Amino acid sequence: MASKKHNNAKSCYVTIGSKVCDVTEFLSDHPGGEDLVLEFTSPRILADEASHILDEYHIGFLPQDHVLANVGGIAASFSRRSRLGNNAARGEERNRSHFETTDIVDDYKTHKFLDLNRPLLLQVEFYLEQVHKPRHYKGRREQGHRCLEISLEPLRAKTPWWIVPTIWLPCISYGIAALFGLGLCIWTLVEYGLHRCLFHLDEKMPDNRVCITLHFVLHGIHHYLPMDKLRLVMPPALFTILATPFWKLAHTVFWNWHMGTAVYCGGIFGYVCYDLTHYFLHHKTLPAYYQELKKYHLEHHYKDYQKGFGVTSKFWDKVFGTELIYGPGLKKGVKAQ
Repeated sequence: MASKKHNNAKSCYVTIGSKVCDVTEFLSDHPGGEDLVLEFTSPRILADEASHILDEYHIGFLPQDHVLANVGGIAASFSRRSRLGNNAARGEERNRSHFETTDIVDDYKTHKFLDLNRPLLLQVEFYLEQVHKPRHYKGRREQGHRCLEISLEPLRAKTPWWIVPTIWLPCISYGIAALFGLGLCIWTLVEYGLHRCLFHLDEKMPDNRVCITLHFVLHGIHHYLPMDKLRLVMPPALFTILATPFWKLAHTVFWNWHMGTAVYCGGIFGYVCYDLTHYFLHHKTLPAYYQELKKYHLEHHYKDYQKGFGVTSKFWDKVFGTELIYGPGLKKGVKAQ
């Protein structure tokens, strides 16, 4: 039976109907941050779109006469409150008969998509059907247990967030000049364009294994494992490949070498802000403005991946009609698409 011993970061229980889940290990990976679970305000996103993630933390069922609304002082915010009495008994039996442990092996057996114990890029099947169904990868990959063990690994390798500013900020400082701000503004449009037109080709890309594999390396794996901390920022090798054409373009449009360099470096600074923002939106508690961006970006992952392409702002989503409308922000007479 849960008690007040299970309402903190060291031991945290929640209920889903009559099921009890020990989510202690999941707190740090919760899309809304661990505080939202511990403070009785965990987001509906997991309840409606990713509750299957919690199946692997299932540890038991509540007794029939137990009040299902609270376990150890933590509300069952991952699902609607269940009724007591006969309804609880029926719900428990229903959960027992349909419960399936969600783990690496069973997920592969069920969906025949990716076996996370083997190299991923040789397994890409049923791509669009599965890649936008987020999973929580509970395991920690050790040496010899890598997902991408082929020659493309350096382009989408597991990369800690601090690698990005360490490598690129010194390069940026060289080009700081009057046109720096212009390059920063241009980046916001490039960010939107790349995310929408390149990262989310999805149904528009050819039905070709090579194209699908490249798309998976570039962005698909992030939608498949959205809370993997080492797949949230772009590896320097891949960024260098994508950024090289923009270097040439900047020096073609701005014929003076110094002007082109200044604009280009402003754009690279915008990229660094974008990559760090992306990481912290997934894994950190942020001030009010970024909390709204965090919710907006998680809606892109868990609700509608075909909208909400802006990460650092919603500006270009509003301009091009791809803004995500959700929750209290819905206007009267307007329905979320």
